[in-house]
Amino acid sequence: MPLIVLPTSQLLWVRVAAQLFSCVAFSVVAREASLSHGLADWCVFCWAFSFSMTLLILLVEHFGLQARAPVSWKNFPITMACYATLLCFSASVIFPVYFLKGQQNHGEARDRRIASTVFSCLATVAYLWEVTLTRAQPGEVVGYMATSPGLLKVCQTFVACIIFMLVSDPVSYDHHAALKWCMAVYCVCFILSAAVVVLCVGECTGFLPFPFARFLSAYGLLAVVMYLTATIIWPVFQFDKSYSHIQIRQQPTLLMVAVLTALNFLLYLADLAYSARLVFVSV
Repeated sequence: MPLIVLPTSQLLWVRVAAQLFSCVAFSVVAREASLSHGLADWCVFCWAFSFSMTLLILLVEHFGLQARAPVSWKNFPITMACYATLLCFSASVIFPVYFLKGQQNHGEARDRRIASTVFSCLATVAYLWEVTLTRAQPGEVVGYMATSPGLLKVCQTFVACIIFMLVSDPVSYDHHAALKWCMAVYCVCFILSAAVVVLCVGECTGFLPFPFARFLSAYGLLAVVMYLTATIIWPVFQFDKSYSHIQIRQQPTLLMVAVLTALNFLLYLADLAYSARLVFVSV
């Protein structure tokens, strides 16, 4: 009777481990009725999305369907792994803060929440390991998303999504035109970064009417300038008593938005440095 021998590698086992950890993380709390909260749904989505994408990647590679996939297989797996890392990391922070710290639950319910937190942290480490294994090495020919600028694009879009969540409930940018400008910065830069990710994963960069590398440099410069203005304007018009109308309970959220805005500014600045080097070194 012939035996089926599955090819093994370090990357395969890392993906299997990440899939197992994320599956356990959402499985043990999925049926808990007391977690009827938007943030709990977000955490379950983070784990379920990561699990689903890893399962899809494993199935495609096991059956050798990479050439038939409607996406660039040089870019898709590492893009999903990077998003899964960030998603699981956010769930690993949010879930214990809101559903373990200060909670009076005891017994089985608390044990399940602790287990979800532990396995979420393990999933984060596993996905980060996958990104480390698949990212571009010096002199290696890989897809754009496996390079440092590509991974920075993923981080930029993720940070922008967190900012959108924080400023929308309650709406905290509509009492001054300067804050509306900050929201425009977040939206425009998010759309352009997301477009770059989609173009690379969909392998459509060749259809652009201009060189992709020069587009990245021009867009990177624009994003740095725009985020610099938002990094200055947001704290001034939110925390200066001359302009601010915020309540005390909103201050931690708005402070987090200011920190994330500065973080995205640094990400775009690093991205610009990489993109400019790509253009001027290749010319």
